[in-house]
Amino acid sequence: MPGVYPGMFPFGGTQATRHARRVYVGGLPPLANEQTIATYFSQVMAAVGGNTAGPGDAVVNVYINQEKKFAFVEMRTVEEASNAMALDGIMFEGVSVRVRRPSDYNPSMAATLGPSQPSPHLNLAAVGLTPGNAAGGADGPDRIFVGGLPYYLTEIQIKELLESFGPLRGFDLVKDRDTGNSKGYGFCVYQDPAVTDVAIAALNGLKMGDKTLSVRRASASGQPKPDQANVLAHAQQQIAIQKLALQASGANAVALGGMGFPGLPMMGGMFSGIGGMSPVETPTNVVALTQVVSPDELKDDEEYQDILEDMKEECGKYGNLVKLVIPRPRDGEDVPGVGKVFVEYSDTAGAAKAKASLHGRRFGGHSVVAVYYPAEKFSIEDYGG
Repeated sequence: MPGVYPGMFPFGGTQATRHARRVYVGGLPPLANEQTIATYFSQVMAAVGGNTAGPGDAVVNVYINQEKKFAFVEMRTVEEASNAMALDGIMFEGVSVRVRRPSDYNPSMAATLGPSQPSPHLNLAAVGLTPGNAAGGADGPDRIFVGGLPYYLTEIQIKELLESFGPLRGFDLVKDRDTGNSKGYGFCVYQDPAVTDVAIAALNGLKMGDKTLSVRRASASGQPKPDQANVLAHAQQQIAIQKLALQASGANAVALGGMGFPGLPMMGGMFSGIGGMSPVETPTNVVALTQVVSPDELKDDEEYQDILEDMKEECGKYGNLVKLVIPRPRDGEDVPGVGKVFVEYSDTAGAAKAKASLHGRRFGGHSVVAVYYPAEKFSIEDYGG
């Protein structure tokens, strides 16, 4: 049954600040109760130097749901609640518990009430934690919502995907409190705020198997900052794609647990140890598509023009199309590249989006293979690669 630990309220916490003074603690051990939780977290906060409001216990109130094994722990101040976020993963009565913000936490409003991040001076080693833990604490004005995640991806795999753009300051994968299974969405914050819009631009709309990622800023102030406009434009070409587009060469799909998920990008070491992996490719602004057309389809002039126009229309959806080449067979000649479609974009951003979207598509009973093609060879009309 839910219960409340009636703590002392020397600081007179108000309802208006309550959302920012509480933390969610999940995965509680079976014998935990209001008193043990309050005592333990007050002692831990003191041990790490998180009691910034002065002497006394940091915890003033505990609401516990015994059936679902979670509790809301209320601190004296907003700053102490933010410090408590650094305790994610701490061992409590032999169990590693999760420390998160509650669902009613408002990052924008909380930012006006006090620090929204743990103090960097906390002595986490005193309680067996590693400083810089990025499992939780995904709050702040640069908080990113990541939706449409395939349910089969683990927390580690999702973090590897996100960290391909830079180190995370915080990451929260939302899970069902009864089953512990992923709900298919989460939140993250990057250590470098400049990475925020880069990651959003590169990941939003990305197809992962039968899912499409929906990635955006989580807060009301979720628009690219003016001073990041140039960073975003440049990063789409220089940074995001260099990391986003690392995909196993020639692979039709990534096997996860015996299941194929076409079009799923490989982010560096992502999914290492799961299925065989080919060497990664070097991103270019040219994509080669195979298993799209057959040589016989290209012999008829009218049919060839139809295919050419269809491919231009489809490939033009992913970026600024510069040139599209479909080599045609010629009687008595061995023409390099017959059966392939070569697509040149103005930048690697368009090429990466096309590659991720087209790779694994079913066409004429075959699964399309999309790979990067050397721009130098394409420029001299060498299609024999």
